[in-house]
Amino acid sequence: MSDKKQQDGLEMNQEIEFKMQGVPMLIVRDMVIMPGANVHFDIQRDFSVKAVSEALEKNEIMFVTMAKKPVEDGKASYDHVYSVGTLVRVKQILKLQKGLIRVMFQGLKRAELVDFHFVDEYYRAEFVPLEDDKEEMTVQEETAAIRSLRDVLRQCEKRKIIQNPVTSEALHHVDNLELLIDLIAESVNVQVLSKQSLLETISVRKRVEKLLQILINEISICDIRAELGEKLKDCVNKNQREYVLREQMKVIRKELGVDNVDDEENQYRQLLEEANPPEEVREKLEKEISRFSSLSYSSSESAVLRNYIETLLEYPWNKESIDNNQLKDAIEKLEQDHYGLTKVKERIVDYLAVRSLSGRKDAPILCLVGPPGTGKTSIAKSIAAAMHKEYARIALGGVRDEAEIRGHRKTYIGAMPGRVVSTISKTGVKNPLILLDEIDKTSSDYKGDVASALLEVLDGEQNVKFMDHYFEVPVDLSGVLFVATANDIAGIPDALRDRMEMIEVNSYTENEKFQIAKNYLVDKQLQKNGLTKRQFKITDGAMLKLIRSYTKEAGVRTLERNINLLMQKTARGIVTETFKSVTINEKKLQEFLGVEKYSNDERGLQDAVGVVHGLAWTRVGGDTLCVEANILDGKGGLTLTGNLGDVMKESAQIALSFIRTLPEIKKLPEDFFEKHIIHLHVPEGATPKDGPSAGITMSLAIYSALTNKAVKGNVAMTGEITLKGIVLPIGGLKEKLLAAKNAGMKQVFVPEQNRKNIAEIDSEIIDGMEIIFVSEMNEVIEQAIAKRKIVLKV
Repeated sequence: MSDKKQQDGLEMNQEIEFKMQGVPMLIVRDMVIMPGANVHFDIQRDFSVKAVSEALEKNEIMFVTMAKKPVEDGKASYDHVYSVGTLVRVKQILKLQKGLIRVMFQGLKRAELVDFHFVDEYYRAEFVPLEDDKEEMTVQEETAAIRSLRDVLRQCEKRKIIQNPVTSEALHHVDNLELLIDLIAESVNVQVLSKQSLLETISVRKRVEKLLQILINEISICDIRAELGEKLKDCVNKNQREYVLREQMKVIRKELGVDNVDDEENQYRQLLEEANPPEEVREKLEKEISRFSSLSYSSSESAVLRNYIETLLEYPWNKESIDNNQLKDAIEKLEQDHYGLTKVKERIVDYLAVRSLSGRKDAPILCLVGPPGTGKTSIAKSIAAAMHKEYARIALGGVRDEAEIRGHRKTYIGAMPGRVVSTISKTGVKNPLILLDEIDKTSSDYKGDVASALLEVLDGEQNVKFMDHYFEVPVDLSGVLFVATANDIAGIPDALRDRMEMIEVNSYTENEKFQIAKNYLVDKQLQKNGLTKRQFKITDGAMLKLIRSYTKEAGVRTLERNINLLMQKTARGIVTETFKSVTINEKKLQEFLGVEKYSNDERGLQDAVGVVHGLAWTRVGGDTLCVEANILDGKGGLTLTGNLGDVMKESAQIALSFIRTLPEIKKLPEDFFEKHIIHLHVPEGATPKDGPSAGITMSLAIYSALTNKAVKGNVAMTGEITLKGIVLPIGGLKEKLLAAKNAGMKQVFVPEQNRKNIAEIDSEIIDGMEIIFVSEMNEVIEQAIAKRKIVLKV
């Protein structure tokens, strides 16, 4: 075989000398021809048939290379094909049906494509022959490489990687290393890209290494497939064996008339007696257990019924915890865990008092509404502990599938009960406390409306017989104490809101934050960070500065994070032996946390023209809102900027309309508003703003800009305005007053109709501020304009 290759090589070299002008070229898809191999395949494309016919007719060699991408007639370019291919000789042509031609090629030598052209309806290629580079391999190295290849070849034969035994036997008699590599690569079914890589490798040493790596990888894949096949076979045999034995056992029991005490049917009936469910549930379970006993063990319906029966038997139909009716114990527990939250605590104590007198077991449905970080979720845990109830939480944020609440029909694949009954099953009692967290963040889609599904759950008159789609029997939820939490009451549908008792959890005052941090957060973080009270201390002054200068929130989450950060830095200092303990004072606070994030110097409380401080309510608490107004030359009109919503834009139009009716404004030239633009801006344009409560704020800003009169800088206000200048009431008064207090305001204008709400606000918030109740816009103008001769015009 080696001598024949040398002879073909001499003939080929002679042809190369006389045919450097080009030889016929064949572009193939997903195929590589190795030198020394005899390969046959079918061709049909016209330019391929033409090239083969030309080569056979003129007894020319051909250049064969693989395409990188599909090639159209006459449109192939150098980038479409691999540059390294094989010089071949056409040995035989056989014409088949439908224009197919079967061609046998003999691979001769590697060659590199220089250029090619489409001439006479086929491709002609110019090439450079590639010589094998043995890198001065010794005879011993060649012999070792040949033996290694033969050893791996034997392993391939055992695993039938090479299917043809004749080919395998012939390979063992090849003594030429280069030829052996090429023939093995042609015989083994390897990936075409790996084959192309072998063709492009000129170094014989590297070619041997690549081929060995390819063959060893194929052997590993074959072994893994064989192992998986054995495992699958064993699994099938085991299942068949178990099925036959189980059927034989049934026949034997039937012939002997002996019942098996371990039979699943008997186990289920025993569990049914222990569960002692309501009569309707018992009848349903007995019917399903009887059906289950008549089914084949391996049937799909048997598996569905088994899951259904076990799920219903696991539900605590008559198991309940004994609630704590001792009011003193409950009050002490609630006070121990939380500071403030008086309304929530009073409502729970009232419920316990009524229950102890009447013996009623139905529970109220509470909804805690307030900004994030105010303790809504944690108070639910405390309520459960105070009442000796099991606690469970259902997160409703982002839930949009009705089946999450009501469950799926058991006939569906992967069906399961809804979250409510599943949670009760996990607690093990039928009267736990379930927290419905973030109930205002549910949504709906084509799968149903979650809020509508919750109507039955949270209705005290209907949840006595709540129907879960999976259970198919009524479930009594009247003993469950549902506590929901929400940040914004507007996100709860009216029908659902009507079924819950709303309790506002308002923003914390500075004193409340201080007490919570000193009495709760510090101890919690000490335990979490592994520190003792001797190792970490913080002064009262540092704590107040931490609250004032490093946090700006309704709750205490950021405050707790900052305390945690202080302790982490303390822990690092103790571990690195920088110090043994630390006392955080105001100086150390800045050293550990960096510069202050919120400074009093940035509040800008000086008197100014066209600048008024308003008050706003947000989901995270109250905030101050600065409204600016300027009068510019132009063609008239009102320009609004600051990312304002539609309601706020309408309030600005109403404010301008009212201001233009004032006698003082009517004294302006008749064409004043046709020649001037009123520009109203609310800073922090990236934050969306909306709502009607900034009406009097925008009215005063426009009035100040038109009359060039300064507004007091330490004054804030809130209230909706009508076209007649009447000031209407607003909501979120506590949060707004707290924001004004934190901003350093001395006077706050509040609608007269909100006077009744002041009684519910802690004196700590109101102290140091003068609350001025107004019913008309003229009162605001009269008292908010600064009495100064020299003003700062903005």
